[in-house]
Parts: sequence; C-alpha cells; structure tokens
Amino acid sequence: MDSRFKTHPWQVIETTLDPQDMRFSESLLSLGNGYMGLRGNLEEDYSGDSHRGTYLGGVWFPDKTRVGWWKIGYPEYFGKAINAMNLIGLHVKVNGQRLDAGKNQVLSFRRVLDMQKGTLSREMRVNIGGGEVTVRALRFVSMNQKNLLAIRYEVACDFPARLEIEAYLDGNVHNEDSNYEETFWDQLDGGADPEGGWILARTKQNPFGTPRFAVAGAFRVETDMSPAGTRRDAGFSAAGFVKDLKAGETAALEKIVAVTTDRDYPMASLTAQARELAQSLAVRGFEHLLEDHEAAWRKKWDLADVEILGNVSAQQGIRFNLFHLFSTYTGEDARLNIGPKGFTGEKYGGATYWDTEAYCFPVILATLGQAAALQLLRYRHQQLPGAYHNARQQGLPGALYPMVTFNGIECHNEWEITFEEIHRNGAIAHAIWYYTAYTGDESYLLNEGLEVLLGIARFWAGRVHENTKTGLYMIHGVTGPNEYENNVNNNWYTNRIAAWCLDFLLEALEGAGNGKAGELGVTDSERARMRDISARMYYPEDMGVFIQHDTFPDKELIPASLIPREERPINQHWSWDRILRSCFIKQGDVLQGLYFLGHLYDRETKRRNFDFYEPMTVHESSLSPCLHSIMASELGCREKAMELYLRTARLDLDNVNRDTADGLHVTSMAGAWLAIAQGFAGMRIADGLSLSPRLPETWEGYAFSFSYRGRIIRLDVNITGGSLRLLKGEPLVIKVNGKETMLEGSYQFLGGKP
Repeated sequence: MDSRFKTHPWQVIETTLDPQDMRFSESLLSLGNGYMGLRGNLEEDYSGDSHRGTYLGGVWFPDKTRVGWWKIGYPEYFGKAINAMNLIGLHVKVNGQRLDAGKNQVLSFRRVLDMQKGTLSREMRVNIGGGEVTVRALRFVSMNQKNLLAIRYEVACDFPARLEIEAYLDGNVHNEDSNYEETFWDQLDGGADPEGGWILARTKQNPFGTPRFAVAGAFRVETDMSPAGTRRDAGFSAAGFVKDLKAGETAALEKIVAVTTDRDYPMASLTAQARELAQSLAVRGFEHLLEDHEAAWRKKWDLADVEILGNVSAQQGIRFNLFHLFSTYTGEDARLNIGPKGFTGEKYGGATYWDTEAYCFPVILATLGQAAALQLLRYRHQQLPGAYHNARQQGLPGALYPMVTFNGIECHNEWEITFEEIHRNGAIAHAIWYYTAYTGDESYLLNEGLEVLLGIARFWAGRVHENTKTGLYMIHGVTGPNEYENNVNNNWYTNRIAAWCLDFLLEALEGAGNGKAGELGVTDSERARMRDISARMYYPEDMGVFIQHDTFPDKELIPASLIPREERPINQHWSWDRILRSCFIKQGDVLQGLYFLGHLYDRETKRRNFDFYEPMTVHESSLSPCLHSIMASELGCREKAMELYLRTARLDLDNVNRDTADGLHVTSMAGAWLAIAQGFAGMRIADGLSLSPRLPETWEGYAFSFSYRGRIIRLDVNITGGSLRLLKGEPLVIKVNGKETMLEGSYQFLGGKP
C-alpha cells in the first residue's frame, strides 16, 4: 500500500496529503448508502487536482453516442451516471484568507475511513490567517436514513482570529467525461435563510425519450457561530456564519443535508419534502443521527464480517471490499443495481453490467440475504422488454440483455463489446440457477424466471447457425469474457453457456409441467430444436484442453511472465492491434465456464485448463483474480490462490492496475468474499451445501457467517481444523470435507492446513 496509508483491520488511514495523487485518496475514501454517495473530497475549497463527485442511485443521462461510422443497430445514446450537486461544500476564511489545502502550508494531515462505523474523519493543521489553524471534520452518508448526509466541522486557532464559514449547496457541476464541460442539469429553484438553504435541479431535455430526473437538496445548520447573511444564485444556495475566536478557542458547525428525487416523490412536492426532511433530521441532532447510522452498519457487519487472523493486510482488504459493496447496494429497491464504480467515479458510466450476476449475486445472497438477492432478479425481469428490444435491433429473436444499461436498453458504445460480448446472457440465467440451488425456492424460477430464460434461450436459438459440413451448431462473430480478443468464432465459453441456457430452460419447463410451456407459447417443435442445438453444439478442443476460440492455437503461446514489468498493464502501454494479436488474456474465458459450470466437470479437466490458461492471463480485468484464486484453491495451488486473493482484495488499496483514481472497482470487490468462501472454504451449492475448508499458510485463522435457506451458519477455521455453528434456524444436512453430517448446533472438524 502507498506509504502515506497505514494498514489497519477496520480502517483506511491516510497520514499525509499528496497533491499529486489526491484522486487516488478520494476514491479510497468514498462513502455511500445504496441511495447516494460521494467521493472523498474535502468539504472546504481545494485548488489542487481533484475529482469532485456526488452520485445518486438511478439518476443518469443519455449522452449522444458519437462514432465515425454509424452501424445499423448501434445504440442511440451512451448512458452516463451523472455528477450531482455538491452537498458537502463549505467556504472557510480565517482573518479574510480562504482555507485551501492546495495553497496553504499543510503542517499535518490525517484522514480515517472507519469501515466499521461508516464514517470519514479528518484532522488537518495549516498555516493561515496569521497562525496555526486546526480543522476537524466528521461525515457520514446515513445507512439508516437513505436521504441523509451529515457533517460535523470544527475549526480551532492558536491565535485570535475572525472565522467565517459559508455552508452551501452547488448544482453547477459537470462530468469528468463530458464534452467541452457541458452540464446535464437545468437549475429550477432555490433559496436560503439564516439556518440553511435548498436547490432544485432537473436533468436537461434529451432527444431520446428517456425520463428526466429531478433532484432537490436542502440543508440545515446547527452552530455556535452567528448568522452572517445568505447568498443565492442559479443552482447555488448558501448560509454564512461568523465568529471571533480567542486563541485556543474552537468553533463548531453541523450541516445536515437531505436529498430527494422524483423517483420517490412527486415533482411538485420535491423541494418541500427535502426541506421538511432536513429540518426534522436537524431537530433529531447530529449525535442521534450518527448513532442510528452506526447501529445500521453494526447490523450489517454482524452477519457479513469476515475475520482473518494473523494477516492485517488480508483483513483490511476483505473489509474494504465488503464496505464499498454494501455502500453501493442494500437490496431495498428493485430499480437499482450495482454499478462497476458504484458512487466512487464516472468511468464505465452504466448502472449495470454482467458483473452483478457473475460476481456480486452470490455474495449479496449470502450476506444481505435472500430478499436482497431477489431484488436483483426482479431488476432483470422488469427490464425484459428492453432485452427483447436489444435483440430486435440486431435482427434476432428472443432477448439480449444489455452490456450496459439503466433501463434495459443497451447504452454502451463499443461495437466489439456491446454486440459481440453476448455471453452476458448466460450470467443472467446462471444467477437464476444459483438462486434456486442456494435457496431451494423455485417460485421465482417457475414464474418470472421462466420468462427470462425463455427470452434468453430464443436469442441463442436464433444466434447459432448450423455448419452444413460438420452438422454442428456454431456461434461466429463474438467477444468472450477475454476482451483482449474481439470478433472471434466459436468462443468456447459462449458456445458452452449458450447450450447450458437451453438445457436449463428445458429442464425448468419440464419441472413446471406442460401447461406452463403452452402458457408461454413454447411448442414441442421449438423445444425439440433447442435440444438439438444443445446436443450438437460445437466446442473447440485441442492439446487436451478446451480452446478459447477457433484460431487461438495459431497464436504464439507464451506466458505473461515474459512481458517486461515496465510494459504492464499492457492496456496502458500497447496498441490495441498488438494486444489483439497476442495470446494474453485479460480475464478468465474458458475458466469462466469451468467456474460457472464447475459441478459438471471433474477436477482433472479443470486442472488441465487452468494450467494451460492461467500463465497467459494478465489479470488486467478487476474481475479476473478472484475467479483464478477460487480455482487455484480447488486444485490445491495454495500459493497461487493466496497471491490472487490478495490481488483481488487489495486491487484498489494497492492500486494494482494503476487506475483507482478513476473510481473503485466495486463489482469486482465481491470477488474477495468469493475467494475466501468458495476458494479457501470450498463452498459449493449445486447438490446441497458443502464445504471443504483449508487454512492458507500465512493465516492463523479465519471466520465468517452466511445466510443459507433461512439459517445463519458460522464457519471458523484454525490451524487444527475448525467448527461450524448453526446460529439461527432449523438443523440441516451439509457436507464437510466430503462427509455428510446433520448440523444442529456445533460441528468440529480436523484438517485446517493443506
């Protein structure tokens, strides 16, 4: 980790301010609550390089797609998660001089992200206004009240000084990736009084017919300072305060901010709702609001925490990942999903990728519970009409779930990803399978799930073609999970997951009874064709392994270890042409299939393919290390499993891919939990719950709890073995290290070390 940060089991501690790398810090120290979030910006003015960002769940804008050569079927727009109003702003002056750590001499600086409590605190000493000034700040985005952000801000001077603080909201913001600093907001209304202010904004008109979003922000201030007037401008509202400090005296200000959107309230009452909410929350008081917030985080950690003994770096990593995952998604709103950057940045502007189903879904199910995971399935079902639209745009039947979306309509503008990386349909289907196998609840599968699976299956049936020479079905012109190869034929994973989707639908229809097939309009001949496609799907194989695509063996197959260190990551040093011609793999491709469908393949098959592909994998997708760590654990490759666990758990903390400044890799953060639960603990669910726990060499122990079929189960692993405890729910049969047992209270097992 960067030397200015300390490693701590529950905290991210920044010990110095680095003006050259402020964006990295701002990403790490982001806060959110599933409804809204913001980067770790300073409350007061900062003139150095910074990415000031606030984001609201479900609020987005359709920016015009610009391409040099328009292609039929191209999306009309590129969906963006847009920067919203600055909620935390404070202008601070000491003896008339503006506080600005980009200009003032900073004597000491310390910020702490407390992941246990969900707070960001800061203490900073600067020379300004004729002496030494100490600033202390504490803020949180409430996990108890989704509309609330709160700040406590204190200033102390070691000399007599006149202190002025102007608390404000500012809606005059733009996106980092906007064109010519264009803005996406119309400022509609605002006002201020001696105790606070408010503004109302709405996203601008767009030519694509997508909804506009209105947002109201309001704040109230509690302080020992005196009112000093208000200020109002378009999209800006402020209330000023002043105090003459004696040497050693402190002034304190608490800013309570409420945010509402027309996703939840009528437009006509939006401002009134925000103002009333801010007032009622301010009356409750900062301390009580903080207590409620911390209690909500304790409740999450009571189930979801993972404890690691003997390795603080690994411990910090898993908690950091879980903290930001839960800050992004709470499972309370079926209209929301998990964006790749969450509320920490604007890159990959879309709200939803296949990352959610492929990586986040199992973690949400085990840690936030069945109801939260079901919301993710409902999200996709609600957007099924959009998936049908996407397929029609390509002249195909059925449903093609989007690569990137806010509303179900594809809004990503890279052809080789958007229209060739069609394997994402398989991840949607796999989440339905996983939910059913994990919970034992078939109600979603046999109702909404069947509608989703049928749309997906019909797409696959329309996308394949039959090779008349071989009599086999093929899929040409695709990009697999490995995005370092585009427009390939017969990507093994795409072909395999397509056939599996067909089989899964047919099995589910059989389980639902013949009446359901008729209700859905599925004929006997359609089912027969799907069975035929699955039975005669072509899978490239050579050298004893599944081949990534038809021409992959024609490349120069060399290990990634031969790439000079100074040329890594290759996507920041090589031309795209050179990358495409190389054998190097961005993330698991064939191995993605062996991970998803691991219950269908034996260990030796997995080993051959792992040994062949992992050495050529550069892991330059944040989604890659966890998958390989899980497979390495299963295959007994303990050192490799730990190496890749640390890479996924500390990807952002250690800035492994040198892109954390753009925002955190939120969807891949689920991989840290997967690498422990499915990797080191060997959790499998295809045929009931089974575990095969092993203790990594560098750890003294680990423990975690998880929800499973109405139970809460805790696993503790130590150097001699470990235990399983049923904390809640009825007894159940599980397998531990291949041995079936009835878990009623506590079960001890031996053999923690490999």
